[in-house]
Amino acid sequence: MLYYLFNYLYKVHHLPGAGVFQYISFRAALAVVTSLIIAQFFGAPLIRALQRQQIGETIRDLGLQGQNEKKGTPTMGGLIILLAILVPVLLFAKLDNIYIVLMLLSTVWLGLIGFVDDYIKVVKKDKEGLAGRFKVLGQVGLGVTVGWVLFFSNDVTVRQYALANGSFSAVDASGIYQDVKLMITTVPFLKNNELNYGDLFATAGDFFNEYYAFFYIPIVILIITAVSNGANITDGLDGLAAGTSAIIGITLAIFCFVSGNALLADYLDVMFIPNSGELVIFCTAFVGACVGFLWYNSYPAQVFMGDTGSLAIGGIIAVLAIIVRKELLIPVLCGVFLIENLSVMVQVSWFKYTKRKYGEGRRLLRMSPLHHHYQKLGYHESKIVSRFWIVSIMLAVLTLVTLKLR
Repeated sequence: MLYYLFNYLYKVHHLPGAGVFQYISFRAALAVVTSLIIAQFFGAPLIRALQRQQIGETIRDLGLQGQNEKKGTPTMGGLIILLAILVPVLLFAKLDNIYIVLMLLSTVWLGLIGFVDDYIKVVKKDKEGLAGRFKVLGQVGLGVTVGWVLFFSNDVTVRQYALANGSFSAVDASGIYQDVKLMITTVPFLKNNELNYGDLFATAGDFFNEYYAFFYIPIVILIITAVSNGANITDGLDGLAAGTSAIIGITLAIFCFVSGNALLADYLDVMFIPNSGELVIFCTAFVGACVGFLWYNSYPAQVFMGDTGSLAIGGIIAVLAIIVRKELLIPVLCGVFLIENLSVMVQVSWFKYTKRKYGEGRRLLRMSPLHHHYQKLGYHESKIVSRFWIVSIMLAVLTLVTLKLR
């Protein structure tokens, strides 16, 4: 909103200094500062309000160190994250940008699903919360919406540059280019690193070649569901999900800035996506929200984010990666989420297999997800979180290295 106000003041009334709002870097800086301020000033009152309403976490006795101390800690703190994201984006971003609209939609959509789940758990005292099928249905609905918009909207384009042989490429910039609708993505670690989803159906006939959205949209659904659930599972120790998400958010902000800047994209030989630079403002607000939330969520936590926050931040990360055509890097960038997800899947699968074969279930880990396994081994919660953050930083650096490592 402020972008449009200052743009008007600059162009119509020539107000000195108002033109600075034209710069994405300036608005991104304002977004992160505003996000941190909102998290700080509204966090404490919200926590007190949750305490007054006795909206606290119900803890199952799993035999974990320090577990009983968490009993009664307010949950639904994800509301702090949502507020700290939405307000700066509404203030400083271009609200007619298709990518910003998608990110706002994704944030509110998954935030509402998580809020309903938390509300049923802590207010209605139903430990099961929102039925799993409704969660999945909500995630699928968002995946269909995001996939449909990205595939069919004429505002979603990539820049193709003319090559010497007469063909076009998303990299190797030249003076001749065209912005076209093309569902291509970046394949990491390869020199010729463009994958056109349409090429997967090139030999299947004209119908499949034209309507490969039926393949692309399920991929979007899978990515959003997997990353959202991964963040949800990771949210099991104080500060783990928020800190990991902040690191991922910084990495995605760099990708958005590079992908949305023609000169940088040309220099680094990466795909230029027109209008995607505006997402930097969303990313910085997201990082500020996660860091601001850590003020209250770091060990020992004063508030938990609950599904309100964890489902939303996972979905945000997934949609951002898809928009900037870096979805194939998610297994690396979100490696902590991935290993947490896999640890649960492997543990459950092995238990069921051994129960069928030997008559009793056996476990590979002392407990899943993986962070609880380390707790059972005697590691302190804060040490586990710190080391997971370090792993996240290493994975983020590796992800950024792929810009030139091919």
